[in-house]
Amino acid sequence: MNEQRIQWEDLRIVLAIAETGSLSGAARKLRLSHATIFRRLGDIERRLGVALFERFRSGYAATTAGEDLAATAARVEEEVLSAERRVVGRDLQLSGSVRVTTTDTLLMGLLTPIFADFRRAHPDIMLEVVVSNQLFNLSKRDADVAVRPSSAPPEVLVGRRVGSIAQAVYGRVGVYGDRQGYDADWVGPDAHLGYAALDAWMADNGVDGQCRYRVDSMLGMFQAVRAGMGLAVLPCYLADADSMLTRVSDLIPELCTDLWLLTHPDLRRVARIRALLDFVAEAVREQEGIR
Repeated sequence: MNEQRIQWEDLRIVLAIAETGSLSGAARKLRLSHATIFRRLGDIERRLGVALFERFRSGYAATTAGEDLAATAARVEEEVLSAERRVVGRDLQLSGSVRVTTTDTLLMGLLTPIFADFRRAHPDIMLEVVVSNQLFNLSKRDADVAVRPSSAPPEVLVGRRVGSIAQAVYGRVGVYGDRQGYDADWVGPDAHLGYAALDAWMADNGVDGQCRYRVDSMLGMFQAVRAGMGLAVLPCYLADADSMLTRVSDLIPELCTDLWLLTHPDLRRVARIRALLDFVAEAVREQEGIR
């Protein structure tokens, strides 16, 4: 009977396979090898005496038993993570690690010098930065802190608005002049960037048809403008600091976006996380391009 007991690591593997639909996806999610996942799944199924997944050329599909166990695993995972957050939340030491998620544009144009100053002020706190344009699941501890532009941050998180990101139209110095108008080639976001507000603004101002270069990254748009490929709407904190660029419009109020510092409610009293939130909030408010 004892040999049939399900342990937490077993549940994690079953849940990862169910969520990703493949052994390779589960391996990446859990940071284990494909061979380890294959071996562990076989062991779990032998101990239970039941098939948890059907194998297809396209991937793995949970059986009824697998769905039941994966649902149980999801509930257990939430309880484990909740307990972990509560325990971590009692940490009053200015040491340890803080995992931060933010966008590539914010990291390059705004946050890296701030993080450097923070590390000098708090040498016992290690920062781990995850660059992604998707908001990581802070409930699952994918990250401890998120620094994000957002008009409506998730209600399950707590944090503070530290300002608004101002935006304007920019072009390369020597190619485009101040206030020259919009009759030029344009650089814009592609569909994968998911920037609906900018798409709408370009359409409303009649420049979407002049867009000759699209890219799925704001940094990619920034570099294209530096290369003289056209005009583009860029964050002022990024573009104003570059001597190769010139602003060719006033600020665009409808594209100003709130900048948020976010964390999970269970972590807001952790000393190292509160120290980072306070430090970044104060530093950001002093930056050009953040209103």
